[in-house]
Amino acid sequence: MKKLMLGNAAAARGLYEAGCDFVSSYPGTPSTEITEEIAKFKEVYAEWAPNEKVAVESAFGASFSGRRSFCGMKHVGVNVAADPIFTIAYTGVNAGMVIGCADDPGMHSSQNEQDSRHYAIAAKLPMLEPADSQESYDFAKLAYELSEQFDVPVMLKMCTRVAHSQSVVETGERVEREVVPYEKNPQKYIMMPGNAIRRHPIVEERTKKLTEYAETSPINRIDEGESNEIGVITASTSYQYVKEALGDKYPVLKLGMINPMPVKKIQDFAASVGKVYVVEELDPIIETHCRNIGVDVIGKEVFSPLGEFSQNIVAKGFGLDVEEGKKVDDDIPARPPALCSGCPHRGVFYVLKKLKLNVLADIGCYTLGAVPPLSAMDYTICMGASVSGIHGFTKLDPEKAKKSVAVIGDSTFMHSGITGLVNIAYNESNSTVIILDNSITGMTGHQQNPTTGYNLKGDPCTKINLEDLCHAVGIKRVVVVDPYDLKETERVIKEEVAAEEPSVIIARRPCALLKYVKHPGPIRIDRDKCVGCRACMKIGCPSLAIKDGQITVDTTMCTGCRICTGLCKFGVLGVE
Repeated sequence: MKKLMLGNAAAARGLYEAGCDFVSSYPGTPSTEITEEIAKFKEVYAEWAPNEKVAVESAFGASFSGRRSFCGMKHVGVNVAADPIFTIAYTGVNAGMVIGCADDPGMHSSQNEQDSRHYAIAAKLPMLEPADSQESYDFAKLAYELSEQFDVPVMLKMCTRVAHSQSVVETGERVEREVVPYEKNPQKYIMMPGNAIRRHPIVEERTKKLTEYAETSPINRIDEGESNEIGVITASTSYQYVKEALGDKYPVLKLGMINPMPVKKIQDFAASVGKVYVVEELDPIIETHCRNIGVDVIGKEVFSPLGEFSQNIVAKGFGLDVEEGKKVDDDIPARPPALCSGCPHRGVFYVLKKLKLNVLADIGCYTLGAVPPLSAMDYTICMGASVSGIHGFTKLDPEKAKKSVAVIGDSTFMHSGITGLVNIAYNESNSTVIILDNSITGMTGHQQNPTTGYNLKGDPCTKINLEDLCHAVGIKRVVVVDPYDLKETERVIKEEVAAEEPSVIIARRPCALLKYVKHPGPIRIDRDKCVGCRACMKIGCPSLAIKDGQITVDTTMCTGCRICTGLCKFGVLGVE
């Protein structure tokens, strides 16, 4: 049956049909939908894990027990998962295991532009890289075959454009597989030095065999061209741009297995053409491999290592004339990112800016507290770095502790904030941590997490109590506030940063976009009273605007949170 499918949905379908039984992932754009889609199949157990490391270890445990498994994450999630990934590359698998990672060239929703191909090379793991939805489906199925054939976890690398673009996929039916018997094998799976040192030669021999496979595998294919004046080596979505820009004019070696890459196939291809171009997004992985095997190529001197490519960018790289799109005569007004109307985080950031505190922040939609007019952040590094960082920031300077806080979301706190809080309690810095508890994993699209009381499928489950958890790790001062109440929020923050001991403030109010959250509706205003002081604009609410020198409210957006009403001294906002 043929269907129009997102790349992520197609990958999920491939995993399902290949007999995947167990899925554990952490949501991260652009990888999230793989797990959300496969969770729709009743034959597959699927879960959200607290973080990517836990997801990999859980999926490996399922493989160890004899079940085909999958874990998914975005590119920066691979950093978190790297510890187990590098070691299970030595142990190998029992049943097939696939590790899905999704890169984000252009940083549409990410804090860096790292290239996951480096991880496959460093960990000596095979990596498959689809270029469209059909290949996402096919490669997901193939990944299990390779995993079991070569006794190795296989990485399936997506990217934003493949993950979130639709194309036609021809699907099949699920094949149920017998559970692989579990047999004790300490020498293979207990990675103490004496065993691990014996596994390393096996890894190197496996890489040789995988390279031999890459030489003849149909996923590394050559598209013939009309002229052999030049040849192109490419992969993933860059292949699509090359075909759009060049058509069938020149032959193209399209790599589906990006690690290990073939040697002779590339050398023979290069010998059959004049100049060889390598077109790949981000780092020169293919280019470096070509140079290492004696193939001279044109690559990053023409095609940038920065950002996403496009048909026009690729065409210009080949010196082709590109017709520029029509330009709009009038300037289009900028639309900077902003916290949503009614966002519970807005009140916290307003108070933090008002108090002129140093704010060490974290990854999530609350990162938008960094943009004007709130501008209430000093750094954002990675998941959990706010809590760990505030300890280092304040430990040797007690005066800094009285004017500094860490800010982290509830899901991010469960992901990697807990250990940082343990460090604060254990090593006794007067750090203040604010957990922005909006009762969901917000930025990646409202996924459940251990604090919400619901699992991936929406069924009720164990709910982690943040207050009890903070007390349990050694924090005595734990206070809960409603961030819509600006006066109380300000009072509590002042009190806690002044305290001579560690403290946690939980700012609890559900995300305004959750379906079950009921809003009172847009506020009423009395424009006749407005003097145009713009005090209400300091909170950066997209529902508020100034027109003809006076405040207006966009009633299609306003939720009626009434945060703004406490800022107006003239009774303009929130008229009853």
